Amino acid sequence: MKTTIDIPDDLYRQIKAEAALRGLTIRELTTRLYRRWLTEGEDGETREAPKAWLHSWLDAADEAIREAPAGGSAREELAADRNRPEVE
Repeated sequence: MKTTIDIPDDLYRQIKAEAALRGLTIRELTTRLYRRWLTEGEDGETREAPKAWLHSWLDAADEAIREAPAGGSAREELAADRNRPEVE
């Protein structure tokens, strides 16, 4: 997709020179910067990609289930307790 952006002349010259020194086109540099911007947070810390985050969360949930004590779930235990007759 093509787009047009307005960049100050002096900034564009600096960007073009630096890109050339690195062997990049302006398009390649811009694409890299946009991709980096999408994967980093506002404070510059790298964020986990959504799919990677979801997989790590699901892995943690699977591990928690494996390590849970044997027996019914908390919901099943509460339901059984509600159905238990009260003894005085």
